[in-house]
Amino acid sequence: MFHKEGTKTILLGIIFTATILLVSDQFVAIEWVKKLIQISAFLILIIILQFFRNPKRTAIINDNHILAPVDGKVVVIEEVYEGEYFKDKRLQVSIFMSPINVHVTRYAMSGLIKFSKYHPGKFLVAWHPKASEENERTTVVIENNTFGAILYRQIAGALARRIVNYAQEGMQVVQGTDAGFIKFGSRVDLFLPLGTKIDVVLNQKAIGGKTIIATKE
Repeated sequence: MFHKEGTKTILLGIIFTATILLVSDQFVAIEWVKKLIQISAFLILIIILQFFRNPKRTAIINDNHILAPVDGKVVVIEEVYEGEYFKDKRLQVSIFMSPINVHVTRYAMSGLIKFSKYHPGKFLVAWHPKASEENERTTVVIENNTFGAILYRQIAGALARRIVNYAQEGMQVVQGTDAGFIKFGSRVDLFLPLGTKIDVVLNQKAIGGKTIIATKE
C-alpha cells in the first residue's frame, strides 16, 4: 500500500522508468551499458516506491498512552521551554526519520485539534539544534481529558521540501490515524506535560501508531 501523497511521484517514476527502458533498448548498442542504464532506472523506481509505502496499521486506542507519531529513532528526551504555544516548560521527545523510514505522520493521541499552523523556513539538517525553530515546519496541538494539551511539530530536513498536514482547528481526531506526510528525511517533535511518564529511551527505534512514547499514570 502506498500513501496518497505519493500518487503523482509514483506515476512519474513509472513513466520515467518505462521511457528509459524503451529508449535504451532502441538506441544503446553496447549491451552492458544498456543493462546498467535499465537497472539504474529500476533502482530509482524501487526507491520511490519504498519511500511512499504506507503499511496498514491498526492502533490500539488507549487514552492513557501517547503513541509514536512517526517511524524513526528517538534522538531527544529532555525538558525544554516551548515558546510558540504553551510558553512554558514541557518534556520534548523527538523522533528522527531517515529517507528509508515510513514517512506517514499519525496522531499520537485522540482529541480535539486546538491549534494548527504552518511556518515557512530553512532546511537545516533535521538533527540540527535550531531545526525545531528555524526550519519549515507545522505546529499542531491536540487536547483531551487525559493528558490535556500536547503539541507535535513536523519539521522539514535538508532534503525534505514538502510537509503535508491534515490537522485543522476544531477537528476531532483518532489516535493512530493519518495526520500527514513529510517527504524525505525529517523529524517530529512531541511536547508533553511535565511529569508525563516517558516509556522510550534515546536511540530506540519507534514505530508510528504502535510504540508507546508516554503513559499517564
